[in-house]
Amino acid sequence: MQTELQKMLGLELPIIQAPMAGVQGSALAIAVSNAGGLGSLPCAMLDIGQIRDELGRITEATNKPYNVNFFCHQPPAVDARREAAWRNALKPYYDEFGLDIRDEAPVEDRAPFGAETLEVIQAFSPPVVSFHFGLPADDLLQAVRAMGSKILCSATTVEEAKWLEAKGVDAIIAQGLEAGGHRGMFLSEDVTTQIGSFSLLPQVIDAVDLPVIAAGGIADADVVAAAIGLGAAAVQIGTTFLLCDEATTSDLHRAALKHPSAAHTALSNRFSGRPARGIVNRIMRELGPLGDDVAPFPRASIALGPLRKAAEARGLTDFTSLWSGQNASGCREIAAAEMTRRLAQKL
Repeated sequence: MQTELQKMLGLELPIIQAPMAGVQGSALAIAVSNAGGLGSLPCAMLDIGQIRDELGRITEATNKPYNVNFFCHQPPAVDARREAAWRNALKPYYDEFGLDIRDEAPVEDRAPFGAETLEVIQAFSPPVVSFHFGLPADDLLQAVRAMGSKILCSATTVEEAKWLEAKGVDAIIAQGLEAGGHRGMFLSEDVTTQIGSFSLLPQVIDAVDLPVIAAGGIADADVVAAAIGLGAAAVQIGTTFLLCDEATTSDLHRAALKHPSAAHTALSNRFSGRPARGIVNRIMRELGPLGDDVAPFPRASIALGPLRKAAEARGLTDFTSLWSGQNASGCREIAAAEMTRRLAQKL
C-alpha cells in the first residue's frame, strides 16, 4: 500500500535520501530517485553555477521525482569577542602543527535560500524543495509553491512542527536526536529540547494534520518498517548511504565509518558553530563537544580549516567533521540503488 506522501510525490518507495552537504552531489540523488525513492541534492554549500549544473545533470538522468534542499539560517554579524575566544581555544593546536594562528581557510560557505537561488531553481521547477533551520521569507516560500513544488521542512520539536504546519508546508520531517549532521532546530538553541526519533515521531503525528517523515537512527529495513508501522508517511535516511558508490565521502571519513568507534557520536558545535552529530574525535574529546567559545555558524570553520587541512595531510581526523548518525550499522559499500531497495524490502 502506498502512503499519502508517496501518492503526493509520486514515489514508488517511501524512502527519502537525506541531503548531505559535502559528501554527495547529483549522482547519489539520481541513483536513489531512479530506484524508486526520493533522491535529494544538498544546495547549501553550492554556488549558483553549481546548483544550475547539478540540476541539469539530474533532469538529464531521471524523470523521477527529486528533492533540492536549502538552509534558512540568518547569516551572523561578525562577533569579534567570540571570534577571538575561538582562536584562543584553538591556539595550542596551531602551535602543535606549526601553524600561524592568524591563518584563515576559505569559508565553507553555507548560503541561506534567497532570491538568486530561487531564480535558478525556477528554471527547473523541482518536484520537491526542502528546507533546514526553518523556512525562508513568506514571499520566497510563496514563489516556491507557485512553481508547483511540494515543500518539506525539518522539525526537531512538536512546537516546530506546529509552526511549520501554520506556514503551509506539505509534509514535515521529524528529525530525531539520533540523526547525523546538523540539527534542524530553529525555534530554540537549547539542545535539551531535542528528543529521539521514536519519541518525536508519534508526538508530531498527533500534533499536525500533515504527512510526517521519520528521520534519525534509521539504518535498515526492520527500522524502516517500524517507523512506517508507527504512522510515518516515509523515512529519511542519510548515514546509511555514506559508503555507497555514488557518495563523495572522503577516504578518511569512510575509514572512520567502518571503524568500531563510529558507534560513539555526539552533538558538537566545534566544526561549524551549530550543533551537529558526528563521530567523536580529538577536538570533541579535548575541548568538549559543545562550547560557548565557538564562532557562530558558519564562521567556526574559518579558524578550524587550517588545522583540519594539516591534520588530514598526516592521515588524521582530529579536526574533521565526521558527520554520522547514532546508527552507522547499515552502511555498506554498494550501489545506492541496491541500498534503496534493501531499505524497503520489509514493507
